[in-house]
Amino acid sequence: MRIRTITTGVEFAETINYDALENAAKCNAYAAKIFEKHGYEVETVRISTNPFEEYVKNAEKSEIPTIFSKLSDFCKESKIEFISIGEVSNPLYARNIADVLKLNESFSCSCNIGKIETGINRENIGIAAETIKRLAHETIQGLGNFQFCASANCKPGIPFFPAGYHQGETSFAIGVECSDHVFQAFEDAGDYWVAEEILRKKLNNLFMPIEKIAQKVAHETGIKFAGIDTSPSPGIKPDESLAFAFEKLGLSRFGSHGTLAIASIITKVIKSLDVKTCGYAGLMLPVLEDFGLAERANDNSYDLQNLLLYSTVCGCGYDTIPIPGDTSVKTIENILLDVATLGIRLDKPLSARIFPIAGKKAGEMTDFNSPYLVNCQIFDVK
Repeated sequence: MRIRTITTGVEFAETINYDALENAAKCNAYAAKIFEKHGYEVETVRISTNPFEEYVKNAEKSEIPTIFSKLSDFCKESKIEFISIGEVSNPLYARNIADVLKLNESFSCSCNIGKIETGINRENIGIAAETIKRLAHETIQGLGNFQFCASANCKPGIPFFPAGYHQGETSFAIGVECSDHVFQAFEDAGDYWVAEEILRKKLNNLFMPIEKIAQKVAHETGIKFAGIDTSPSPGIKPDESLAFAFEKLGLSRFGSHGTLAIASIITKVIKSLDVKTCGYAGLMLPVLEDFGLAERANDNSYDLQNLLLYSTVCGCGYDTIPIPGDTSVKTIENILLDVATLGIRLDKPLSARIFPIAGKKAGEMTDFNSPYLVNCQIFDVK
């Protein structure tokens, strides 16, 4: 199993604490070294912070670009490749997100569009939609939207970005890339009725040694281990595809009848493993990050409404979804409103990472050249 991320979270008070960032980077480096010593491939190490509105609140609005330019320089000098600057709830600060993210590809951020305690954040839905459109047109190939999502009912401690943010004492969490093991488990099962038992046994055997190593790191560093986000983050190879894993259980295609039931099986298993869990702990279906999901999008086997339906029994909502570049802000608002409504109604973390593809229409292909993305047909937005 590959370690997708080791994410250390730090909380700042009224300003950015660069010493805390250095310590977090050292923790990440040490943890990565230990996992690699035990034979694990560690793909990324990351740092997450509390919402940036909390540590720039005493600064003048004109000072915000300077604050994050300094942070950008620090990250480059310190070789911090991935840092979440937190989830933003206050609309006054949410309007700064696009400009801040454009400073550095290492930055990630989310905009809170609703929580069960406070309801739907109507103003932020509009701001998030505008941010998505801006990043689509103001960053190379619109890849700024890889760094941003609208988040609904997301709690702190998610190790995956861009929804991840932190609150409280410094801690670290593990995110994994184990879709190939789901693929293998379902291939071994070959049948819906025994898939749950086989998958649970396989994942427990994989996750328990990881937890043991993480606890050792926590003991040696004095930094709290927050848990493992057991979400089976996919790879981009065919035999790592979650969509193709579904089809091992007898589906004609991902998106056909039975897809919802299999999504529910995976979620049930990963929420009930014998390890300390955190974050989403739900099924991720990132279209542009999964070879099979992209292929089935090209076959028109499912649409946006199907993905939202699957989110009722899994997570994490809409993830890396390509839509036409001329999609209006109002239409994007409506997409985000659906996500916020579902997250609050079901009291579960959901997010939306939407990619309007400038100059392209529904049915045309994306043409990304990123090692993290596969290309697929652009979804029709009705």
